[in-house]
Amino acid sequence: MFIVLSIILAKGLSAKSDKFRCMWRQDPATSMTIGWDQVSGTSPVVYFDTKDHGNDVAKYRYKKMPDTTRVFHEMRNTFVRFNNLVPNTVYYLIVKDSEGQSRRLSFRTAPNDADTRLSIIAGGDSRNQREACRKANLLVSKLHPHFVLFGGDMTDNDNAAQWKTWLEDWQLTITEDGRMTPIVVSRGNHEYSNKTLIELFDLPFTNLYYKLAFGGNLLSVYTLNSLISAAGDQKDWLQEQLAADQDFIWRMTQYHFPIRPHVKIKTNKNDQAIHWSNLFKTYDVGVAIESDAHLAKITYPIKPYSGPGSDEGFIRDDQGGTVYLGEGGWGAPLRKNDSNKSWTMESGSFNHFNWLWVDRNDIQIRTVKTLNADQVVPLNINNVFAIPEGVDLWSMAGNVVYTIDKKSRPSAETLLAARGDDASQTTLLKASADGKVRFGYTLDAQANLEFSLYNNNHVEVLKTALPTQAPGKYERNFELKSLPPGKYLLIIRANKKLIQKYKILKT
Repeated sequence: MFIVLSIILAKGLSAKSDKFRCMWRQDPATSMTIGWDQVSGTSPVVYFDTKDHGNDVAKYRYKKMPDTTRVFHEMRNTFVRFNNLVPNTVYYLIVKDSEGQSRRLSFRTAPNDADTRLSIIAGGDSRNQREACRKANLLVSKLHPHFVLFGGDMTDNDNAAQWKTWLEDWQLTITEDGRMTPIVVSRGNHEYSNKTLIELFDLPFTNLYYKLAFGGNLLSVYTLNSLISAAGDQKDWLQEQLAADQDFIWRMTQYHFPIRPHVKIKTNKNDQAIHWSNLFKTYDVGVAIESDAHLAKITYPIKPYSGPGSDEGFIRDDQGGTVYLGEGGWGAPLRKNDSNKSWTMESGSFNHFNWLWVDRNDIQIRTVKTLNADQVVPLNINNVFAIPEGVDLWSMAGNVVYTIDKKSRPSAETLLAARGDDASQTTLLKASADGKVRFGYTLDAQANLEFSLYNNNHVEVLKTALPTQAPGKYERNFELKSLPPGKYLLIIRANKKLIQKYKILKT
């Protein structure tokens, strides 16, 4: 009788929440969004703390109710958005509802200083080979990256049953002691609309192109959407972001369709080459991560060029080109790598993801074969920059690591001089003793104005708008009295296009 009663009580303590995931809507150093499927039960609350109290929910100092619930694909996708968190800090949490509580989980906020190295896993195309997908997920839990860049095509048919399975399998990325890894998602062609990723990952970016900054000015990551026009608003946004981000040490991008696929049955994406690759060169994007073709490839640094020595509109440029990685292989059916170029370093056909270590001096790139995940010994959580026993690294042109050296890259001043981009010229202004700064701008035509102020961690701290302003020259004041001393960047946009920017120093 006692044994039966104990089992009943234990089952009653188990919450009906599962399919956990975590991601970012804004600054990765000071925020995190936790999502799950509230299978049954009511009134869920997240109890959390920077101290681990195990399963004793009463000891957790803080609590937060869900910010939103999205009923989608037969799941109650429930999201809690944490803000004002401490950078590079582990937070422990439990979800408690009317039926019980979840296991104790945790996450770590991203670092906010450029001297802290980042570990990143990047890949895509899990699709319909479930066992291969599960192996890759398990390997994520053993390598403890700061986050995963996922390049789309999570499922085959974008339906409720497949997404439930995918999210169940994603739980394998959670370590045995409950540590979750944030995911940064981009849309593939097997996500049949933007809505899928918005509903399942609580993204505020309706067109699914967005930027996240890591490590202060260490790394800016641009997620692009291959399923909408590469030109127009998306190109304008990308150019504006890149122009404003030249004080970042590294810039990196992910998107779904490879610009020059390494399989013959896939067509070249000339629209992306024209509207994106040229910007990658102009603004020094070091790495572009692609998916869709279901194979492995790494290129030498390349840039758009159609003259002598080029191949399919690109040529090798070791001093300032972009390294293209890809092209999906998380679990989708593999394809033959039968379309190498003169600037291809290596290609292959196997399940894999890319593993990148990023610091202010270099980016180290490794490609990890994932099918032997069971044999890999997990890294120590306090030493994630090590090669674990049993890991199967791909040999790329005879080496298991390719390094992009920052010293070989062009300086921001060199890039600026090469492009003559007047809108990227930045004047330094000093705020007055009472916290005001005066600036000017010129409008050639009537426009809607937006003024955005970013702090030194590239987080937007102030924003104001002026609708339908007439052409002319203007001078205005910006009020900084409520902000702490430091360096700021003021961006002025007319009809959403960059027209002027200022660096501002408040003492």
